[in-house]
Order: sequence, then C-alpha cells, then structure tokens
Amino acid sequence: MLTINADIRKKKGTRASRRLRFTNRVPAIVYGGIEGSIAIELDQNAILNNQTKENFYSQILALIIDGIMTTVKVQSIQRHPFKPKLIHIDFIRLV
Repeated sequence: MLTINADIRKKKGTRASRRLRFTNRVPAIVYGGIEGSIAIELDQNAILNNQTKENFYSQILALIIDGIMTTVKVQSIQRHPFKPKLIHIDFIRLV
C-alpha cells in the first residue's frame, strides 16, 4: 500500500488553487463514506513519482491527513494540457 502525506487546505477557490500550484502543490479532495468531503493539498513531486507505479491507480492508497490515516482510491486526475503537471485529484474514501 502506497502512503501519501497530505495537509488540509486552509483556503478554497480558484485563486487559492493557482497559488498552490505555483508553490508546487496539488489541490485535491477526499469524499465518500460517512464523513464529509475534505479539501487537501499534496506535494506535486511525490504524486508524480508515485503515479509512475502501476498500482497507484488500481490499489488502495493510505492518505495521512494531519496525522490521521484514511484509505482511499484515485477517482479522477486532471492534468495540465502540455506540461507534466497535475491540476487536481479526486480521491474516494473506502469504508
């Protein structure tokens, strides 16, 4: 199981997401299950390194959000049209 560290996003919206991407972070969201959705931010380089592994898209991932482990799967990824960067990631929580 791959483990990814994440932080909760303080600000939401287009401007905040652009600022995150400028600092080499990726905005993401975790939804599903009993709990509500959580807006998070991830390190761009860590995600790019992990996505080269074939089990990133098909296996269960362990997201550590502020010290609490959550099991998730990748639901969708939005990529930049021509740069090797990620725009946004959706994770679905497994119960």
